[in-house]
Amino acid sequence: MKVAIITDQHFGARKNSKLFHDYFLKFYDEVFFPTLEKEGITTIVDMGDTFDNRTGINFAALAWAKDNYYDRLQKMGVKVHTIVGNHTAYYKNTNTINAVDLLLREYDNVEVYSAPEEVKLDKLKVLFIPWINQENEADTFKIIEKTTCKCAMGHLELQGFRVNRQIVMEHGMECSLFEKFNHVFSGHYHTRSTDGKISYLGNPYEMFWSDVNDARGFHIFDTETLERKPVNNPHRMFYNIYYEDTPHQTFDTREYENKIVKVIVRKKTDTKNFEKFIDKLYSSGIAELKVVENFDFSGWYDKEIDLVESEDTMSILNRYIEEAEVPLDKSLIQKIMNEVYQEACELV
Repeated sequence: MKVAIITDQHFGARKNSKLFHDYFLKFYDEVFFPTLEKEGITTIVDMGDTFDNRTGINFAALAWAKDNYYDRLQKMGVKVHTIVGNHTAYYKNTNTINAVDLLLREYDNVEVYSAPEEVKLDKLKVLFIPWINQENEADTFKIIEKTTCKCAMGHLELQGFRVNRQIVMEHGMECSLFEKFNHVFSGHYHTRSTDGKISYLGNPYEMFWSDVNDARGFHIFDTETLERKPVNNPHRMFYNIYYEDTPHQTFDTREYENKIVKVIVRKKTDTKNFEKFIDKLYSSGIAELKVVENFDFSGWYDKEIDLVESEDTMSILNRYIEEAEVPLDKSLIQKIMNEVYQEACELV
């Protein structure tokens, strides 16, 4: 049997931004639902962080999620196994009160897992592992020790995997806790990575600048062969454009409509032509534009400036933390800065 695995959908993200929900919808309309129909998939495993805000829900975001996702799955007769993640657990030390359980009770095709549980997907027995916290940690470890499942799916914070392309998690749980499994699939980190046994599958779409040019989508898992296949999302939100006296007359701007764009100026010898280039971008209907220019300081550190200006905010912060000569745990500082940065983005 083929099963769809999706994680970290974050409905209501960026303060319930219409721009982002329209972007999300293109993925569901043009990639996700057509693939379910084509592959004959009737089972979905949602590995956590279905909704974005753990302490509340925007009514418009809830209506959007029901109209564009849950109602459609119910009509299609698709079973949804939903694992509680840290963004859907109301308290940080327990999963007892969680958004997916409270908000989705009307759907008889949605099963919510707030505690570890062995579940059969066709003939394959899988251990579902929701967000591990102070309350359930001991019980979760006991279940992991006793289970005969060879496959686990959950929302885990493990060491040694990439949070995004800039940060590798140096904290969290030891991977050795999951040695008994042949396959472990997890949500939580939004970028894809694997050590061969444990795989973070990544979220379906770009949400922050740190996601630019990073593969996004969902996966199809075969319960008989234990093979998984990524289904990539071709739609992007963030774009870097490198301007090098680029002629505005022939530059195609059609793909930038309703997108967030950063123009990085590498060469500009004619200001008027550059202004026409920027005007053309604005006329294409972009959602947001930032211009990053390099300035000539006698050429003695042009390369360094180009490196810095071409990086996104988190790349710059992480690089400076890494290079700083301070007697502190740099990986912990990077983790804190990443969390602060993502919270700040949600206030925009």
